[in-house]
Amino acid sequence: MNEVLEISDYSFTYAGTSRPALQGVNLRVGREEIVIIAGPSGCGKSTLLRSINGLIPHMYGGVRIGSVVVDGADVSTTSISELSKKVGYVFQNPENQIFMFSVERDIAFGLENLGLPRDEIRRRVDWAMDLLNIRELAHRPPHELSDGQKQRVAIAGVLAMKPSILILDEPTSLLDPYTAQELINKVKKLRDELGITVLVVEHRLDLLVKIASRVVVMNRGGIVLDGEPREVLPEREAILVGIGVPSATRLHNLISEAGVNLGIPTLSVDELAERMNEISHD
Repeated sequence: MNEVLEISDYSFTYAGTSRPALQGVNLRVGREEIVIIAGPSGCGKSTLLRSINGLIPHMYGGVRIGSVVVDGADVSTTSISELSKKVGYVFQNPENQIFMFSVERDIAFGLENLGLPRDEIRRRVDWAMDLLNIRELAHRPPHELSDGQKQRVAIAGVLAMKPSILILDEPTSLLDPYTAQELINKVKKLRDELGITVLVVEHRLDLLVKIASRVVVMNRGGIVLDGEPREVLPEREAILVGIGVPSATRLHNLISEAGVNLGIPTLSVDELAERMNEISHD
């Protein structure tokens, strides 16, 4: 695996606390993977993301053990500005990172902070707007946009930095089902076209499992499950920790426990219906 993220024997305890937020975490992520990170509130997901984008240790103090390496750079010795070129972070609420007077100025903000030449900034802003199909929004004030449009503007802003890893923190939480599905389709397209690695923290797993290569389940500051969606989601522990296991997978488990052999676990209602139809005609 050509790894873009390597976390080794990593633990972190925030200053002023005695209980580690993360303990003994080992994680390897390859280029072009789409990885879901799931787990209950307080399991350590946010601390893990802060450790990847450099907020830990550069903004949050505490006791840090082990290492986090992003695209060859040790997070502990690499500045946040340099890490921003490697890790793009889109917040759960895009309004938290959209604050300029127009969409194109907002996308240009990070590039201007890097001191890039004006013509390079213009080229990257246009490229990012075209990539997310938002060029017609270029001169619109962000506060006038829909939640879906704001999400795309936020993603365009981080992609303009040309990162190796795109982190999406619960990207569908503010979106209706149709817009959420549009976003998921766009994420897959971005991975395919750019060869970018995507880490997604999300509860609505039914939308994401169709495009994810792996699911990483966290609980109590550690990783308890890590594997392909069909391997991880049927596990009893995945259900016990409270992640949003797709209803089709839960139903598949119940039917299998009742003695009906449905074969490999299903991840969607359509897939389960097709499997049931095949059995009924055997």
